[in-house]
Amino acid sequence: MPTVFTHVAVPVCAAIALGTRRVPVAALLAGMLASIAPDFDGLAFKLGIAYGGMTGHRGFTHTLLFALLLGLAGWWLAPRWGMRRAVGWAWISLCAVSHPLLDMLTNGGIGIALFWPFSDVRHFSPWRPIEVSPVALKRFFSPRGAQVLLNEMATVWAPLLAAAVLALVARRRVERRNVELRKGAVAA
Repeated sequence: MPTVFTHVAVPVCAAIALGTRRVPVAALLAGMLASIAPDFDGLAFKLGIAYGGMTGHRGFTHTLLFALLLGLAGWWLAPRWGMRRAVGWAWISLCAVSHPLLDMLTNGGIGIALFWPFSDVRHFSPWRPIEVSPVALKRFFSPRGAQVLLNEMATVWAPLLAAAVLALVARRRVERRNVELRKGAVAA
């Protein structure tokens, strides 16, 4: 699995690209929480639940169904964020589904049962550039943990930030052009 720092990359970079008018800070924070929520299934280890089961790690909470259900929180919160309900639902659902999609890009662990309950097949991406993060804090704060963070910076953060900045620049150009067009229409 990628680190918690990298799971939040998708909502953070999407918010940069879309801007605070479309993704207010409260929606961004909720999206960040949604992007890490699937790993709350780690509690299953403490309860003695098997790693490979649907109630274990990378099970139900890593499914498309879970993301769509979690999106209902966005449906409920959307009016507080100044969004249409469908947009709030989509925002949280997409942030949540980014988690298993990133996990599918890792080079270890078991695959993701993304389409459960329709299929128990666990999937990995054919391309798996993300190194699995150490779970234990002692191993995380070690040279191996540093190597994983550097890998995530190169394989996830850098491409997403580059795309976000390009989208931000393009969005601002369009907005400036629209303002100029409106000024020209008023002057005429």
